[in-house]
Amino acid sequence: MLPSQPSSQDKAKILAEALPYIQRFHGRTIVIKYGGNAMTEENLKKCFAHDVALLKVVGMNPVIVHGGGPQINDMLKRVGKQGAFIQGMRVTDAETMDVVEMVLGLINKEIVNLINQHGGRAVGLTGKDGSFIRAKKMLLRDKERAHEWVDLGQVGEIEGIDPALIELLETRDFIPVIAPVGVGSRGESYNINADLVAGGLALVLNAEKLILLTNTPGVLDKDGSLLTGLTAQEVDELIANGTISGGMIPKISSALDAVKSGVKTCHIIDGRVEHGLLLEVLTDEGVGTLIKAN
Repeated sequence: MLPSQPSSQDKAKILAEALPYIQRFHGRTIVIKYGGNAMTEENLKKCFAHDVALLKVVGMNPVIVHGGGPQINDMLKRVGKQGAFIQGMRVTDAETMDVVEMVLGLINKEIVNLINQHGGRAVGLTGKDGSFIRAKKMLLRDKERAHEWVDLGQVGEIEGIDPALIELLETRDFIPVIAPVGVGSRGESYNINADLVAGGLALVLNAEKLILLTNTPGVLDKDGSLLTGLTAQEVDELIANGTISGGMIPKISSALDAVKSGVKTCHIIDGRVEHGLLLEVLTDEGVGTLIKAN
């Protein structure tokens, strides 16, 4: 049996519920890290582009940061190169960096085109444009030999972000779509984790919200149950006891840094849910895990 369609009264109730959120977030910046299945499934891609365009139309300022891990892996396989990860970070030699920049450029153009098709005015950027994301080589401490460092190649950490370019685009009603590539002091490219870029942008733009789309319902406890609301202190405890580990750590780290530094809330939501972005921003229930300061 097909699910029943919402009645006119149900639709009116949903629209009425959205009004206070539209009023509250009007003119505010919302940084969205776009990744996971939402970037690879055609229907979810269209839903995301529609949602971003709608948020802009009702007066919010969405700023998109996208990843591209699965697509980069696919391209590396096609050129006969095996991708490697250490502590959730991609090892990036010069050849891999070329592949990363090429793939992220293609993804960026696709996202921009989709948002524009749905009525938005999106502009694609990397951190190298105007050198607005300045980066340096990231070195990780070896987990087994604490006195040694792991060289990840052209993997970067953020030295600074100049918000002027993004702020200019926002004042002209454009939607920035940013690929997470930074530039070093000698003009070299650095591959930066997209979650970290999203968190850094949320800080310098004084964002109202940081939203991270993932392939999980949110942060899960050891029994696999969704944790809908967490404080920064509770997140620290979950990392310490191993509940949060692996690829979730960069997401959680950027969320923690953001809320501890003044971003009001961070939401980790399931990118596999159609129109999950609208559900999170414009409804009482939302989807995923809310992280806020203690």
